Amino acid sequence: MARVLAIANQKGGVGKTTTTVNLAASLQATKRRVLLIDLDPQGNATMGSGINKSDLERSMYDVLMQECSAADAILETPAGFHILPANGDLTAAEIALLSADEREMRLRKILKTINSDYDFVVIDCPPSLNMLTLNALVAADGVIIPMQCEYYALEGLSALVETISAISSTLNPQLQIEGILRTMYDPRSKLTLEVSGQLFTHFGDKVYRTVVPRNIRLAEAPSYGVPVLQYDRQSKGAVAYLALAGEMLRRNELRLQAQ
Repeated sequence: MARVLAIANQKGGVGKTTTTVNLAASLQATKRRVLLIDLDPQGNATMGSGINKSDLERSMYDVLMQECSAADAILETPAGFHILPANGDLTAAEIALLSADEREMRLRKILKTINSDYDFVVIDCPPSLNMLTLNALVAADGVIIPMQCEYYALEGLSALVETISAISSTLNPQLQIEGILRTMYDPRSKLTLEVSGQLFTHFGDKVYRTVVPRNIRLAEAPSYGVPVLQYDRQSKGAVAYLALAGEMLRRNELRLQAQ
């Protein structure tokens, strides 16, 4: 059974899509079977994975609207991981879901049909707490929260944590915070170090030791439609996401041993 991870933060511009694409590529590089689900109508994770969102025959819209199976919409990316792609059509799915039965359970049911084909499923959520994000959180085992170490990020984080605990107490009892990832990290900044300290105080082991630094190559890679691992394997960004995948896998093994 796949471990399903939602990459979520209702604050935009924190490296959420960058993390989803590069984590998928890094897990794939460790010989894991990976599916990326793009749940953001902007389709940035789709484009960043090397799939043209304008040329899709089938997308997450068709899957959520039950017009085709998940297996029929899955594509293989140049990096080797699989993707359920998205484009602007997904906005219509969000509106349609509002009046559907069991609307928040739709993605969970879809994943049951393909769960055994993968080791990890990573979901790129939209930068808001809407019906698509709710579907991701109900379907997920854990939430990875990418965030910048700045003052306003802490406020947004507390709102997201409240949402996660509300969902875990009702719709998805197994949901937990998988980890908090510090992105665009600059250790020279006093504020960065202060916010980092507060994160460790409040969340302890939930904060990944791996940090993702500001990195030009990481920022350039999406414009070439490849993860940074394919664009420049030696870059600090590529090394950071490989380290994150390694840290995640070690944590996963410890969790399985403890069960």
